[in-house]
Amino acid sequence: MRALARLVALAALAGPAAAQEADAPLSAIDWLSRSVETAPPAANPAAAEPPVSGDATSPEITVTPLDQPTADPVGLLPPSVTGLPASLWSRSSEAALTELVRGERIETLPAMQDLISMLMLAEADPPMDAGPGGALFLARVDKLLDLGALEPAAALLEAAGPVDDPERFRRWFDVSLLLGTEDAACAAMRDRPTIAPTLPARVFCLARQGDWNAAALTLNTAIALGDVTPEEEALLTRFLDVTLDETAFPLPVPERVTPLMFRLYEAIGEALPTADLPRAFAHADLREITAWRLQIEAAERLARNGAVSQNVLFDLYTRQSPGASGGVWDRAAAIQRFEAALQDGPAAVAEALPEAWAAMEAIRAEVPFAQEYAAALAGVPLTGEAAALAHRIALLSPDYEAAALARPADDGTGRLLNGVARGDVAGLSPSGPAETAIVAAFAGAEVPQSAAELIEAGRLGEALLRAGTQFNQGLAGDTTALTGALATLRAVGLEDLARRAALQVLILDRAP
Repeated sequence: MRALARLVALAALAGPAAAQEADAPLSAIDWLSRSVETAPPAANPAAAEPPVSGDATSPEITVTPLDQPTADPVGLLPPSVTGLPASLWSRSSEAALTELVRGERIETLPAMQDLISMLMLAEADPPMDAGPGGALFLARVDKLLDLGALEPAAALLEAAGPVDDPERFRRWFDVSLLLGTEDAACAAMRDRPTIAPTLPARVFCLARQGDWNAAALTLNTAIALGDVTPEEEALLTRFLDVTLDETAFPLPVPERVTPLMFRLYEAIGEALPTADLPRAFAHADLREITAWRLQIEAAERLARNGAVSQNVLFDLYTRQSPGASGGVWDRAAAIQRFEAALQDGPAAVAEALPEAWAAMEAIRAEVPFAQEYAAALAGVPLTGEAAALAHRIALLSPDYEAAALARPADDGTGRLLNGVARGDVAGLSPSGPAETAIVAAFAGAEVPQSAAELIEAGRLGEALLRAGTQFNQGLAGDTTALTGALATLRAVGLEDLARRAALQVLILDRAP
């Protein structure tokens, strides 16, 4: 009975949640756990009461200067790596930058996802009016969480000092829960009196640290004082009651699933499917305790957004033999046949490559496939359609320029692709709106006035964030915006990014 009821509950979740991700994916600020209080709780009830004065004399006021630095300058990629100046953010207002970062679209082509990640991880001077709260820093972390890039987000938080600020700790705690590294966060919660955990976080961490008696006492005290909601009481009681009858009716699925909720449901044997949750939750399915199929599906979801290395995905595809057919099993089988073909010679590769490529097209993982296999394909002497497909794959790889130089084109489309890969479109005749927009950008189109003014004013970060928005408008059909975005990237020295983005537009041919 419990299994049947569980299926009903999960079916109810899947409908609205799946539609929600397709139409308007949840931002990180919508699904983070309320794991810490904004201020430590009072030591006793009297301490929470307003102060009472015995006379009308004004109290003496002590003024202490605050010199709390902002976390905004913290980054993982120095200017020597990004090629961007340290003044990236310094001449812009924090509010404007924060709004632009939060509005940056993550459902876009891989090259632009790379731009977003680079900007979020860049080490740069803070905005001119940066406050101690580090609003831009938090927005950058949240955008990484939206992308599903948990490990970079964790590293960024750790570089800033995750236990020194409630909002940073809140994010670090949730990232740790999804990565399965929560012991460090729980230890920090135990050792730092300034971190005031909420009841669910306190109970969870006490239990994780093996102090089940203290966890039960904490929960029972909260229940007696009326400090716990019925939903929290039911979930935490189930979490602590290891002797629960297996026939007990499953708990209802929460409308808003946080990482802490997710781990608590998993602990009581009622794990929630990650496919219907924001992509950051997919990391939980990469753990070895998860079924192979779920691991592959999670890696597919994350790899196509650049949230994990392509090595993770293709290692999983080849880990064992598919146990069935259809969907993920067919993709795993196609990749395994292709890898075997690479050892068997050109004829085998020519036969296996189209099937493997079609499998990657189905899940929009063409660029990870190119990153993984373009170099191996370059060493295989192919002819005809197989050679043409291998060339397009090579143009989606980091070695796109070398690929263009190695294989002369024999038609208009090939000449255009090779020209963009080399950054030289002289004499080319585009045949469609997108091709015309791209050729214009590489033929010396001027940077849009709005972007030029931002660059001139030293507000480069703003200009790049707005270029990302323009690029997505271009994918939706605004060819002027596409030209402007690519021209802006080229003008500020991001030539490699501009070429990769243009090649992806031409080869992948899809809207965000």
